[in-house]
Parts: sequence; C-alpha cells; structure tokens
Amino acid sequence: METVNYDVVVIGAGPGGYVCAIRAAQLGFKVALAEKYDVLGGTCTNVGCIPAKALLDSSEHYHKAAVQFGTHGIDLEGLHLNFQQFIQRKQEVVKQNTSGLVYLMKKNKIAVHHGLGSFVNTHQLKVGDQVLQGRYFVIATGSKPASLPGITIDKKRVISSTEALSLPAQPASMIIIGGGVIGVEMASVYARIGTRVTILEYAGSLIPTMDQELGKALQKSLATLSIDIRLNCQVQSAVNTGNAAVVGYLDKDGQQQELTADYCMVAVGRRAYTAGLNLAAAGIETMKSGKIPVNKTLQTSAPHIYAIGDVIEGPMLAHKAEEEGTLVAEVIGGLTPHLNYNLIPNVVYTWPEVASVGATEEQLKASGVAYRSSKFPYMASARARASMDTEGFVKVLVAAAYNEVLGVHIIGPRAADVIGQAAVGMAHETTAEEMYRICYAHPTYSEALKDAFLLGAGKSAINI
Repeated sequence: METVNYDVVVIGAGPGGYVCAIRAAQLGFKVALAEKYDVLGGTCTNVGCIPAKALLDSSEHYHKAAVQFGTHGIDLEGLHLNFQQFIQRKQEVVKQNTSGLVYLMKKNKIAVHHGLGSFVNTHQLKVGDQVLQGRYFVIATGSKPASLPGITIDKKRVISSTEALSLPAQPASMIIIGGGVIGVEMASVYARIGTRVTILEYAGSLIPTMDQELGKALQKSLATLSIDIRLNCQVQSAVNTGNAAVVGYLDKDGQQQELTADYCMVAVGRRAYTAGLNLAAAGIETMKSGKIPVNKTLQTSAPHIYAIGDVIEGPMLAHKAEEEGTLVAEVIGGLTPHLNYNLIPNVVYTWPEVASVGATEEQLKASGVAYRSSKFPYMASARARASMDTEGFVKVLVAAAYNEVLGVHIIGPRAADVIGQAAVGMAHETTAEEMYRICYAHPTYSEALKDAFLLGAGKSAINI
C-alpha cells in the first residue's frame, strides 16, 4: 500500500474543506483533499445550497409569470411548467459549480484523493489503496439529514431534501415535517409550481431559531401561496403505502390526526457525519450529538487534528464552514485569525427572503440587555413598490446606552444581499446613527436598512 506525505490533509470536499485546502495551499503547504464521493463540493454544492437556490429561482420566475406579469403589461397564454427541464437546469448549475472546483484544485496544486477516509493512527489516513501521511489533518465531513424516532427515510415516498431536489415528476401534494430553513424553502419551491403543500412544525412558529417576528411574517407570506401551515404538531409516524405517504401526528390540541400526500419530506435538521472515519484510532471522541469537541482554534483533543463545519458545534451553514476552514489554515500557517460567531448571517431563501445577523429580540430580553427596536416596512420603499415586492420589513435592535447595533433582522426583497452591509457595520461596532449617515444609492432595497437605522437612532424616516 502506497504512502504519500503531505503537510495538510483535509477530509471532506464541501465548502469548509475545499476553502481550507485552497487557503492552506496559498500559504505554501503541500495539501491533499480526501473526498468520499466522486464529485467535489459536498452537500452544499451537490444536494443542498446550490441546487435548492436554482430551484427556488426557477419556481419564483414561474410564479411571477403566473400572478404578476399581467400587471406589468406582459400577457402570456398557455403558461405551463416543463418539470423535467425545471430539474435539468438545476443539474446544469450544479455541474458548473463542481467543474469549477476541479479547476480550483488543479490551479492550487491540491492533490485530490477519492474514497472513504479512515484514520490508521494519529498521523495516517487510509483512502482507497493509499495512505496519506500528514503533519496536520482537518476533519470537514459535514452532515446528513436527520429524522425523528420511528420514522425511516426510505428515499421513495418518505424522503429528505436530497430526494426532493430530483423528483421524477411534479407531485400533486407533499407533506413537509419541519418548518425550519430547509422546510420552508422546499415548501416555497413546490407550492409556487402548484403542488399542495402542508408544513407540520413542532414549535409555535416557523424558522423558530430566528427572531420570532420574522417567523410570523414569513407564515403570512407563505399562506398567500396556499401552503397549509400547522404549528405545535408532534409527528409520530410517516409510512410509505406504495403510491403515497401517510403521516400521523398530534395536533396543537393533542388530537390524533392523519394526512396523506404523494410524498412526505422530513426536514427536521441535520446530524454530524463522521461514519467510517475511525476517529478512535486518532484518539478523538465525539459528543452525544455526534459532533467533535474543539477549542477556540478548532483543535480537537489531538492538537494536530482540527475539525470544522457541521461536525462541530454551531449553526450548520456553508459560510460558517468556509470561515472556519480559512481560520484553521491560517492558524496552521502561524497567523492569528479571529472569527466572531455572533456576526455570521443566517438566511432563508424564500421570497421574500429572510436574513438575520446578531442578537434576536428574544435573546436580548433573556440576557437583560436594554435595547430599542425599530422597523421600516418595504411598503414604504420606492424601489420595492417599483418591483412589486412590498412584503416585509427591516428590524434593527439598538443598545439603549450607546446606540450600538446589536442585531438586524430582515424579511423582504434581496434580504440575503442587504444583510451583508449590516454585518460589516456591526463588525466595526458602529452605532445606528453612523449606519444611517452612510450614503445609500436611490432607489435601492438597502434604503429600507438606512431608514430602520434612522428610526433606531431616534430620528424620523425620510426616504420613500
């Protein structure tokens, strides 16, 4: 069995892994990237972020053509959806991204080894018929869809988001268990193209980990797509009956209920994936959740082995993993990087989009922090009126003492892009007044942010 020596061996080619590998190579290290599957990119690129956004964009185009184009003076006859092309375009987007990653590995002289990585000892990883000897290792193996007790995802009628991205035909109906980010995004995709969608959520609001006002506003928005949203529901079973899925649950009153649909999609979160790594051989133990404990520089109990992304604590976000990958590469390179986890944005790609950065109002109340809350509605935005995207608002939370911006929460057009400006300001501990005194282009969606900061500083909004 051949042994190959490297400075840094990264295990997992998702966003965290490939970014870490590239940054380490840029710093002059000899780098290997081990990937279980034949393609690079991990969950995000192949069966997560990228294909989901491709379908979200396609479904939004179709929905606007069906319900808005007439108002714009664009008359269509015989509008219909070619579902096979709908899915095929998504596949083409994925292929473009994975091909780009192959190019980046070659450009940065990163050796790619395909196969399941398994530790032989603390300095050796077996991949196929080769052993990768490394000075440092980075575990970036990501996560897999989770399920509920007693529910088996058979990938036929009881499916995860992975299967929902590539269904053979458009379903007439779908039940989605879970009203978090993945659940509401996939609900949007299918409801827009005419599938009858029901969401069953255990909590009392959608996207329960985000600011509660965002969840309430999103629920109203999704209701306009005729999505049946049932909160405070405890799902007990999901069964494949051959040509349908039957879901049993307790409703908010504790009454036993049953629903039938073409498919049941389980979207109750994800779990860390470390199967086959043989972590014990490297002297690494996992927590009960399956995640790997790390210190502030993301070192595991073996100092030369690091872990990043979904396999460690924190939100399971591709951009979080990317930042951690960069941090680890720079720590190995002798630099002193810093990552502020409070300033990692969280985004939901429904339409209107939902985005947050910093503290929620619930967190501030629980911690006893004195603050002010201000909101500016997109209904008052000239740009939003011009594009017929007037749903939603920008909400700013400001410290009562010094006007420092503590949190920004947006539901509205292009919230995913607008939130970046708020994150930059908060990274420099700016006040609400400093943020509104920046010149914002007119007319833009970002002006709603400016006016929310203006109100947060105790002044009156002036833009329309």
